[in-house]
Amino acid sequence: MPAAPRPRLNILKTYKLFIGGKFPRPESGRVLTATAPADGAHLAHYGRASKKDLRDAVVAARSALPGWSGSTAYLRGQILYRLAEMIEGRAEAFAAELGQSTGATPKAAAAEVAAAIDRLVYVAGWTDKLAQVFGSVNPVAAPYFNFSTVDPAGVVVAFAPDRPALLSAVTLIGNAIAVGNTVILVASDAYPLPAMTLAEAIATSDVPAGTVNILTGQRSELVPAAADHRDIDSLVDAIADPALTALLRAGSAINLKRVTVFPDKIDWLDHDQAAGPYRLLELTETRTTWHPVGV
Repeated sequence: MPAAPRPRLNILKTYKLFIGGKFPRPESGRVLTATAPADGAHLAHYGRASKKDLRDAVVAARSALPGWSGSTAYLRGQILYRLAEMIEGRAEAFAAELGQSTGATPKAAAAEVAAAIDRLVYVAGWTDKLAQVFGSVNPVAAPYFNFSTVDPAGVVVAFAPDRPALLSAVTLIGNAIAVGNTVILVASDAYPLPAMTLAEAIATSDVPAGTVNILTGQRSELVPAAADHRDIDSLVDAIADPALTALLRAGSAINLKRVTVFPDKIDWLDHDQAAGPYRLLELTETRTTWHPVGV
């Protein structure tokens, strides 16, 4: 009589970091374990990024900035739309992961995935309109033309909240890259898996390497490093933790990086609150050019 088959041991996936279009292991080799909120079951391992990983991500983002910021607004919109298509094609998988890793109900998970897709389409539509809405020809009392144009801030580091894990990650990334910035997203401490699955979609879309980088780990370790780093141009704080916000604001004085803080009670489903034109404008700089008349 044949022996009964032995129960199979599941092999947990290990999510790595996403830096420069690749998936490197954390520099320190450290990993954390993601568990299911429902029963505490182990779901996967994920990398715990260090200060060195953040520095590597900044180097990748800075290297990618000239190409991405120099691309046409139309092309950026097309690439964001392509990313929305990628998520749409994997919508069921994203919803299942949200339910398993964050405890969302099937209805809530499906709604969040749909909102994330719609958010990318929404910001894609703003890429070639922001300059027309907020740029201008300024009246001056001299024989000059005076133009104000909207330029990207540069390298952006965005800290995502715990909920909504996918929608907030998509929003913070979309806001930053729509206007020509490159971005480093520090994913949720509690629910990092949706952001890393998003990284897999980004890696197989048309987003150039280094334009989007995603780190997982502990915010308490990465916030001081981001605040003190002198080659970061802008910080976006959506954590809603006063202590970490204070650290970001204090560190930003070193190189005068801009710190944008999302309100505690923001409605992430609302386009205007989370990703409207003024949210995009927070991640830009205004450049004014003078040109003499008649020359």
